[in-house]
Amino acid sequence: MFNKHIISVATIAAVAIGFLISLQFHTQKEVDIAQQIQNERLAQMKSIVRTLQDKNIELQDEYKKLTVQLETVRNTEINNPYLIAKLNQLKIEDGTIAVKGPGIRMTIQDSGQDVRVLFPLNTDDLRRIINTLRFAGAEAISVNGQRIVSDTSIVMSGTSTILVNSVPISRVGGTSYEIIAIGNQDVLLDYLTKMEALPLKQAGMKVDILREIVTIPSYKGGYRFEYAKKVGN
Repeated sequence: MFNKHIISVATIAAVAIGFLISLQFHTQKEVDIAQQIQNERLAQMKSIVRTLQDKNIELQDEYKKLTVQLETVRNTEINNPYLIAKLNQLKIEDGTIAVKGPGIRMTIQDSGQDVRVLFPLNTDDLRRIINTLRFAGAEAISVNGQRIVSDTSIVMSGTSTILVNSVPISRVGGTSYEIIAIGNQDVLLDYLTKMEALPLKQAGMKVDILREIVTIPSYKGGYRFEYAKKVGN
């Protein structure tokens, strides 16, 4: 009887150990898959940033050339509609002119009445939302009145103030956020609703997204290139 008892205990222990090993294997597999997805998403974001930076350098070079040409045209009192239209298009692309069109207005509140959050909106959240809008094809984006361009920085100053383009836009946990984007309204709304609004609401924040005809201001900062030079003619 004693030997049978030992055998039974040993069998149960072996089954339990096997179950734990199997559970650990599946858990590790899920962790590896999640890490792979995260790495792929990070790689995509880095690729978008690099592409935007390269495009910005090209646009600035063409912008300078056309500005000189436009001044020459104006000085000779010749009105060239094509040249003016091309210059305005470049200004739209590099964010140095205000734009208007169909889009969405997303407002986020992480404090105030009926809003209880453990972790308020931070710079990582804002950067993620902006990248999601870029994935969705947004043609122009602003955050609390600051135009988002390739040179835009979103950083924390001290322990509470968020800076966009080096301009204070809010205090963490103390100001609502207004994110505006121009583009295909259905696509923008779908991306924001599925990828951003749900987790923010689950964190206790109040989120509203509306379709509107919106106006996005121009970028007020400047571009400086000390090391990047044009290649070829």
